[in-house]
Amino acid sequence: MSRYSCNSLTGALFHTLVWRTLTNLMASSTVPTNDQILVPETLLKKRKSQEKARAERTAAVEKKKAGIVEQSNKEKRGVIFKRAEKYVKEYRDAEREKIRLARVAKKEDSAYIPAESKLIFVLRIKGINKMPPKPRKILQLLRLLQINNGVFIRVTKATTEMLKIVEPWIAYGYPNLKSIKELIYKRGYGKVNKQRTALTDNSIIEENLGKYGIVCMEDLIHEIYSVGPNFKQASNFLWPFKLSNPTGGFRPRKFKHFIEGGDLGNREEAINALIRQMN
Repeated sequence: MSRYSCNSLTGALFHTLVWRTLTNLMASSTVPTNDQILVPETLLKKRKSQEKARAERTAAVEKKKAGIVEQSNKEKRGVIFKRAEKYVKEYRDAEREKIRLARVAKKEDSAYIPAESKLIFVLRIKGINKMPPKPRKILQLLRLLQINNGVFIRVTKATTEMLKIVEPWIAYGYPNLKSIKELIYKRGYGKVNKQRTALTDNSIIEENLGKYGIVCMEDLIHEIYSVGPNFKQASNFLWPFKLSNPTGGFRPRKFKHFIEGGDLGNREEAINALIRQMN
């Protein structure tokens, strides 16, 4: 064999060895796959134990939170129940006092004059046809924007004057406790973020009126009925009632005054009969 042949063979072997060495180095420098990594069994057990403990801690925290919420709700229900009982007693005592005073007056052959009502329920029963600007503005202030809208208002000198101006478009009178309850429970909506929201839960009332001590439906009814210190906030929270046309319709002379056989104007306690027909 010639010297050149030996050199060629040696060179080929050298290149083969270099190539294999580089290939092995590259293979050893690659990132191993998950299947190639063997996790010790003790580490797996420890990991499972930690995950279980974490899940148990989370469940315990959630259970504690739920317990706190439930306890809070239970306490609120207790407060609401006690308030409702107090209001029932208050209403009953007031009614008994009226009866007692009426009997005393009868016994003494004198007339019993009940205390003047501080609350009025106003119903709009006529449209805007040929309505001057001033009464239209007053109806807007009273939030009576549509026919059959109704609102509670406090009796003051200012509101009395306003009612006189818009009397040709409204019916109003003195609502009793039964009417107030039926209106709020059946037709009551609140103003929440400027939206008309059904009063399906006491939490809606508490979120919007809680700072005034009004946290439930009975609180709201009591504040309206008694014309309490937070009457303005309570009545403004209530969206104007949307009532139906009265059962059997309005009187034939609807746009005459009530005392003339129509439906307009002040009908005092007779407003309660109209509320029943429209609610």
